[in-house]
Amino acid sequence: MTREDMAKDDLPRHRRSLWLRSERAFGLESVRMLQPIGPNRIEPDARSAPSQPAPPQPASATQLFAPNGEPDFAPMLGEALSREEKNAQLAQMDAGEVKPCTRCRLCETRKNTVFGEGDPDAKIFFIGEGPGETEDLQGRPFVGRAGELLNKMIAGMGLRRQQVFIANIVKCRPPDNRVPAPDEVEACTPYLVRQLEIIRPKVIVTLGLPSARYMLNSRLSMGKMRGQWYNWRGIKLMPTFHPAFLLRSYTEENRAAVWSDLKQVMADVGLPIPSRASG
Repeated sequence: MTREDMAKDDLPRHRRSLWLRSERAFGLESVRMLQPIGPNRIEPDARSAPSQPAPPQPASATQLFAPNGEPDFAPMLGEALSREEKNAQLAQMDAGEVKPCTRCRLCETRKNTVFGEGDPDAKIFFIGEGPGETEDLQGRPFVGRAGELLNKMIAGMGLRRQQVFIANIVKCRPPDNRVPAPDEVEACTPYLVRQLEIIRPKVIVTLGLPSARYMLNSRLSMGKMRGQWYNWRGIKLMPTFHPAFLLRSYTEENRAAVWSDLKQVMADVGLPIPSRASG
């Protein structure tokens, strides 16, 4: 057994699961992944599966499976928190854990942590990749050019930014805006999971490939994932393109794809759908 294997065996089960999921999300390990096959199901991808029987699929909505065939996360249990309790727990996590966090190397180059912001009772929770330069300077998510476009997307849904919640898979800016490394994702995503546990939105919208791959434990392309409903711990999840991608490829086709995804989200949370999006 290698030193790396021994180190992984020493991790608690929950953290080991997160470690494996983050590695697979960025394509660094040849392991069985999951493939969407319709609006409400995913199943093992036979092309990358080991030669062993696949775990039994549940009869209900989408589940995510760890290498041993058990669900990565059980559905959330217990009663939802009050608005005051949510605000208190989020504020404590931000001030007491995230701001002083030194779990990974990103703490060495950040100017500010970017916890996330929005309505603690939000029905829609947007998840991006990581803070950029403007976000790092201001300590707020999506406040640069991509954030301006996200604000237009939210306005097109008939909402204000303050009515949703916005966060990223990592809370500190990766140098030169690179993709977060697997160990950085593994160190930081427990904060994101706890935010979701506290807020309990009705729908999660992942923005871009890294956040979709992490949340869905998938190596599929964005083109194959977006536009389909998935399930994360009992919460419906819709992957769509990142606003930064739209800025680089601002085509009618890409804009129509995102608007189609957002219309599905709007219908699910009971928002009226206008004839066309703002912006």
